[in-house]
Amino acid sequence: MRSLVPALLLAAAGSAFAQTPAKLVTPQSEIVFVSKQMGVPVEGKFKKFDAQIALDPKKPEAGKVALNIDIGSATLGVPESDAELPKAPWFNAAKFPQASFQSTAIKGLGAGKFEVAGKLSIKGNTQDLVVPVTLTQAGGTSTATGAFTIKRLDFKIGEGEWADTSMVANDVQVKFKLSLNGVAPL
Repeated sequence: MRSLVPALLLAAAGSAFAQTPAKLVTPQSEIVFVSKQMGVPVEGKFKKFDAQIALDPKKPEAGKVALNIDIGSATLGVPESDAELPKAPWFNAAKFPQASFQSTAIKGLGAGKFEVAGKLSIKGNTQDLVVPVTLTQAGGTSTATGAFTIKRLDFKIGEGEWADTSMVANDVQVKFKLSLNGVAPL
């Protein structure tokens, strides 16, 4: 019995270590969105977000990803537009201050490529999403990159007169680069 206790403690410590979350390196990370306004691509970004990522690349199915975005931090880099984004027709940041992504499954595809399935919630609307992610590593830093497209009207972004997709296209591409410390080697 005595030898069983240390073995159980080591096993518990090992599983806890495997689930240790990676640390987001915020200054080297970004979330960008690209929409088309009257056919012209317009790029914006979110200035404030956080990610909780627990991933062992050799056992991705046991991993978890949670991303929270401060909706009020959206910027297009133009003061007039930035003043409109938090308002009710667009992000309604007063009522819905956060957007989130919660993983439901992670599938390894080999060579640092993964599919992360989950639920994206924006403005009180939730949609299932599968996000392709590429993980690269250099030194002690891992970088997760990817892109996906959402339909803004599925999330009620741009309501009322802004629902007209001839002015602002329905498709919005989201691109991300998350720099992380503490991810196990590929």
